[in-house]
Amino acid sequence: MARAKTNFNVVFVGHVDAGKSTTVGRLMYDTGKIPEQELTKLKAEAQKHGKAGFEFAYVMDRIKEERERGVTIDLAYQKIITQKFEVTIIDAPGHKDFVKNMITGASQADAGFLVIAAKAGVQPQTKEHLWLMKTMGVSQLAVIINKMDEVDYKEDTFNKVKEAVANELKMVGYGANITFLAVAGLKGDNVAKKSPNMTWYKGPTVLEQLDLFNPPEQPTNLPLRMAIQDVYEITGIGTVPVGKIETGIMRPGQKIIILPGRTGKGVLGEIRSVEAHHEQLPEAQAGDNVGVNIRGVGKKDVARGDVICDAAQPATIAEEFVAKIAIINHPTVLAKGYTPVFHVHTAQVPCQFIELIEKYDPKTGQVAQSNPDFLKNGDVAKVRLKPIGNLVIEKQTDNPHMARFAVRDAGQTVAAGVCIELTAKKI
Repeated sequence: MARAKTNFNVVFVGHVDAGKSTTVGRLMYDTGKIPEQELTKLKAEAQKHGKAGFEFAYVMDRIKEERERGVTIDLAYQKIITQKFEVTIIDAPGHKDFVKNMITGASQADAGFLVIAAKAGVQPQTKEHLWLMKTMGVSQLAVIINKMDEVDYKEDTFNKVKEAVANELKMVGYGANITFLAVAGLKGDNVAKKSPNMTWYKGPTVLEQLDLFNPPEQPTNLPLRMAIQDVYEITGIGTVPVGKIETGIMRPGQKIIILPGRTGKGVLGEIRSVEAHHEQLPEAQAGDNVGVNIRGVGKKDVARGDVICDAAQPATIAEEFVAKIAIINHPTVLAKGYTPVFHVHTAQVPCQFIELIEKYDPKTGQVAQSNPDFLKNGDVAKVRLKPIGNLVIEKQTDNPHMARFAVRDAGQTVAAGVCIELTAKKI
């Protein structure tokens, strides 16, 4: 199977009522991904539930349900073929308790759309969503100012929201060359087709914007790492871990080790087959979302958060590690001994802050204080951490894709950071 187009993963992020799912559903429909009779069915279902106008959002939800029932391996990842890319869309939920899914979703994305409702404008979570995308390495971003139909397609409303969002973007460190799109997802304005209702808007549609992103640089030269998102039992095949290949290349016949695995010492195996969108692949590479069947590995051996590694060059399980972190959203102050949950690739492991090494001046990056007593919102610091359990993480210099993490506590994203040094556990 020749690779016709580059795989490209895009995450849609935004507040729960910003109309993300509707915009994505509309994009699928307008690009011919949803047959008319299917939409009619969803429309009827939406009306039955008293949610008229939700038919497009149901598209993504239906895929999610299918995924929960394990009908298809290929997740809420729907493909759209553009001029340049095969685009996989990850619809990241917006509710607070969904942030962790967003963390694992965002860590799979090459680019992101931040969706903001024109009427509601910037929400408290907007900043959190932006920090997460930034830390998770989503370097390319476009902003959809959605539901323009609710503000009578007015240009001045668009400009006001644009200005407010631009300020947030600056604070998080996104550059100035970010495209803002004027969209009405439900009505289809500037989704796949240019809108007749906003003649003042000269920018791209959502579909055109997908092709304006730069192709991802795929780190195929690094050793194989695939963070497991889910593990399915498929009749006739057996155990099938599913996830995104972060780095390297995966081929049938390859010797691998899954870390930490149930024992914490790793599970050895051999790749039997690799599949994406129901097609067997001769090889899959960094950036691909795949399902894998592995000789010698059963359902009980592996779980979400484990990492499939090249057996000859496995990842590290950290005894302790040093990280650079930014405190985003902590209710008080954070001191030594604090043990929140760390989200690294798809894993969730509590880690204890055992030393606060130094604090930086965020404007200059210079050391502002050594061994601070505590850290508070807005601080950027170097800290030493000890995982309580087995955590696969790598140094940024070895593999940046396996070095990023977010810190969560009591339903909030407290901090985000990257591993810069580590002491490996002996296994």
